[in-house]
Amino acid sequence: MTPDSGTEHPGSAIPDPSSGTVFAGGVLMGLANLVPGVSGGTMILALGLYDRFIESVADVARLRLNLRSVTFIAILAVGLAVAIIGLATPAVWLVTEHRWLAYSLFIGMTLGGVPLLWKIVRPLNGATIASIVLGFAAMAALAFGLQATVLPSTAPVLVAAGAFAASSMILPGVSGSYILLIMGLYDRVVGSVRPASLQADLWGSMEVIVPVGIGAVLGIGLLSNLLRALLERFERPSHGFLLGLLVGSVLGLWPFQGPVHPDLASEETLDAVKELVVAPVSADGLLSADLLAELGLRADEATALRSRYEGLTPVEVELMALDLEIYRPSPLQVLAALATLVLGFLATTILGNLGHKSEPIPLGEH
Repeated sequence: MTPDSGTEHPGSAIPDPSSGTVFAGGVLMGLANLVPGVSGGTMILALGLYDRFIESVADVARLRLNLRSVTFIAILAVGLAVAIIGLATPAVWLVTEHRWLAYSLFIGMTLGGVPLLWKIVRPLNGATIASIVLGFAAMAALAFGLQATVLPSTAPVLVAAGAFAASSMILPGVSGSYILLIMGLYDRVVGSVRPASLQADLWGSMEVIVPVGIGAVLGIGLLSNLLRALLERFERPSHGFLLGLLVGSVLGLWPFQGPVHPDLASEETLDAVKELVVAPVSADGLLSADLLAELGLRADEATALRSRYEGLTPVEVELMALDLEIYRPSPLQVLAALATLVLGFLATTILGNLGHKSEPIPLGEH
């Protein structure tokens, strides 16, 4: 897109978005971040907001605080906050109790962005086709090919982890928390920002937070500007790669699968198990009363959970919570899933098209 408000990039099918579309994009981005396996960047891409999103993030990263970029990010942030604050409870309930419906909805909403991107990448050439295949293959590798490892918590590693995790958040289909899990640093990083950790060992927490924060700023700044340059100079192949990422991002969202370890589906139980597997016990094998009170568990409940996952690290427990197994759905579930998928597809497609045809966001000039 050009920097002129209300105009299109010469080769693009995406005009400036309306403020309502940007707000809706923020809401969907927030909802996506609440659903395991769904990326907020995917929703931004599906609504046709990705080019403007990257442009705005790149501007802010270079401290070019023009009205266009600041307005876009502000409206997006409001929508994201509304989703996370106001819709977290029903979203978590839907994923926990009716995962197949939640995944069907997000598959449809994700694929609803395909027609918009398809217009941009046409007419196809060899480079664009190769880019589509490469993007799809990258998502397939992420969904099925990566193996978890455990890296040391040194400052250079934490900087790199922050860079990879934060930059992945602006790539469609990639979850920053999943990247940290694969690197074996999720519990170390997330645990350092918990109030209890900050209160108990502020310096130790800052030794993690500071390098990760530095890496996050560097990762977002560098990647956003790289993506902006690629989208401007190699428009069709770059959008082809994004199209491959978009389609490939549904590979891990098969609706009819449930947790292999249902007791880890609850965030409270998951956190408790991660505490229990590393908790010290007395000579007679008992857990401390203070720990039981903190976790809100009876002694027999805590002992059962500890014995079930004994010998595992907190990172391994976190990864086990992501394990899913496929089950055979009923005919009614199949029909309901298809209907939900179609509704999600139509919602994204219609919202994206109507949003770009309505009054554009008052972006101002660079």
